[in-house]
Amino acid sequence: MKPVVNRTLHDFKHHILAGIITAGPLFITWLVFSFVLGVLADVGLPIVRLLSVVFPGSISASKPFQYTLAVIITVVLFYLVGKITSEVVGRQIFELFETTLERLPVVNKIYTSVRQAVDTLMNKKNSGQRVVLIDFPSPGQKSIGFLTHVLADATTGAPIAAVLVPQAINPSSSYLQFVPMGTVTETDLTMEQAMSMLLTGGAVCPEVIHYSAPAIAAVDREGSPIPVTVALETPNALNGEKSAD
Repeated sequence: MKPVVNRTLHDFKHHILAGIITAGPLFITWLVFSFVLGVLADVGLPIVRLLSVVFPGSISASKPFQYTLAVIITVVLFYLVGKITSEVVGRQIFELFETTLERLPVVNKIYTSVRQAVDTLMNKKNSGQRVVLIDFPSPGQKSIGFLTHVLADATTGAPIAAVLVPQAINPSSSYLQFVPMGTVTETDLTMEQAMSMLLTGGAVCPEVIHYSAPAIAAVDREGSPIPVTVALETPNALNGEKSAD
């Protein structure tokens, strides 16, 4: 009886694990999709409630219909805003609206900060914004970060990197680290690749990554460059030549 129970428990755990591995990505996708739809619906629901007052009965009868209509209205509003602001007159009106917001005591700080963050993350042509690796949370442990700004040390003038370090699985929670520019490791990762690595906990990532800083070029006595492999493999040989001299 005991072997049968053990085999049954083993099969149960095996199938549960297989189900999690199979359905896990779909479940996470559904959670993200539901969150986005919920935000869109929350934006459009006040308009739907207003329409239900103007047209009672048909709109207020079905909650799923209200939810769907709210999402559609929000998407249409975003489209109209983007369409209007792409025109010259629309940009001028939007700039006037932004100027008004910047004059409000509390709103201006929040709006300006969010606007700068969005512009930094969305502007792919900005050479200052790129995916990097830094020593975090302790030396020798690398973390993915987004280099958002480079500033100078007021005492030494040395460049300081402002790096946003998102948390895995939940990138909306991040750390802002200020580190010497010399300790930052450049990568050739795109923003999309970095976000995929964070959201999947490293399960989706490229096969090769720039983890170490570039090696300093080595030269011989005549000043000619020595290949990196030779320079790393024959330091004792070079020392032996110096001793013989």
